[in-house]
Amino acid sequence: MAPGDDTDADPADDAALDALLDAYALKDERRTGWQLRGVDEPESVAAHSWGVAYLVLTLGDRFREDLPGVDRDRALRLAVVHDVAEAETGDVATRAADVTADDDAAGDAVDREAKVAAEREAMRDLAGPLPERVRDAWEAYEARNSPEAVLVKECDLLDTCLQALRYERGDRYDPERGDPDAFREYDDLDEFFATSEPRLRTDAGVELFASIRERYRAVRDR
Repeated sequence: MAPGDDTDADPADDAALDALLDAYALKDERRTGWQLRGVDEPESVAAHSWGVAYLVLTLGDRFREDLPGVDRDRALRLAVVHDVAEAETGDVATRAADVTADDDAAGDAVDREAKVAAEREAMRDLAGPLPERVRDAWEAYEARNSPEAVLVKECDLLDTCLQALRYERGDRYDPERGDPDAFREYDDLDEFFATSEPRLRTDAGVELFASIRERYRAVRDR
């Protein structure tokens, strides 16, 4: 077809571009936990996803004893998409009370089920026009029954702790700018470590967590 000739747009391409534009909202979606704590210019969910992917790439080999046969390249795919549903649902902060609550508590179960249902519905919109590998990677992460999904979740938790260390080093937060009731039981950024520690499933993750927490405490208590 000669340049300048009119052609009909491919509806599939239009739908894919719309889905991509919707997912790009993740670049502007701020991480709620940092906002609650009054962090100055907190990271976006997309920045967090990059951090998780970078940890998978740089530290993934440390988990091979805990997760034999883990495919780091597949884990990278899961890391890239693991929070993409939040482009539509927004980021819901994980609180220490939620982590330590009885799993059989009706209210907590309903909240978790509602969150998962909302995110699954969001993925139908966001990934529907895109290759199946996008939705498959997200579902694999949510299932947590593969070594790749476990690795990504470990890195997800460690990324939060590393980010807390960076914010502590830079004096980047002021609780008075956040929600005054959000961290009533915790000082500084301690709750982010409290929410992460009980959810780690590997020896490598626990070891890395301890190293990060030690550095955080040294800076916090200086």
